[in-house]
Amino acid sequence: MQQLPEVLIYALTLASYTKYFLVFIGAIIEGPILMVAAGFFLRFDVFSLVPLFTVLVLGDLLADIGWYAVGYYFAEPLIRKNGKFFGVTADLFEKMKKLLTEHQTKILLGSKVTIGFGLALVTIVAAGASKIPIKKYIAINALGEIIMVTVLLSVGYWFGQFYSQIAKGFKEVFLAVGVLFLCALAYGFTVFVRKYIKEGSLKL
Repeated sequence: MQQLPEVLIYALTLASYTKYFLVFIGAIIEGPILMVAAGFFLRFDVFSLVPLFTVLVLGDLLADIGWYAVGYYFAEPLIRKNGKFFGVTADLFEKMKKLLTEHQTKILLGSKVTIGFGLALVTIVAAGASKIPIKKYIAINALGEIIMVTVLLSVGYWFGQFYSQIAKGFKEVFLAVGVLFLCALAYGFTVFVRKYIKEGSLKL
């Protein structure tokens, strides 16, 4: 941990007794970004691999089950009345439901393997609305979680490895640029996927 900024070392020391619980809660709220960050801190021995991997998979899977329940019981009226506040139109939602009906495994697994960007939330809510069997939903998502967590932890770990080799005066700049790059990548992928689903030209 010596190569991390002092403020991060202090914060991580305070959270040392609850860090895995905090990661679990964070994975429920915002999984992909947290996974990259966790991989970064794994490089500096802040976490141990097995418990970290476990809480990330379980936290993100629990969030998926929660959104499935929302889709199963509440999606239709919610999207019709308030979909615009989530950036989801009724037409887009119906197209996603149709795709799920025809390609359940490809859509659910693909949503995870593509790191949850694009239309991940719409996908899992639509899965609930489409009444996909819960056992099948959990099995597919669990496999996707394992792949996604592995990839994102690796990205974060590599990011930390590169960070450790940068001269001290440039570390903060590197962190800021890296965060901005990841945000821009996520936004670009989201725009791409939304465009092709709206146009009905997404091929599977």
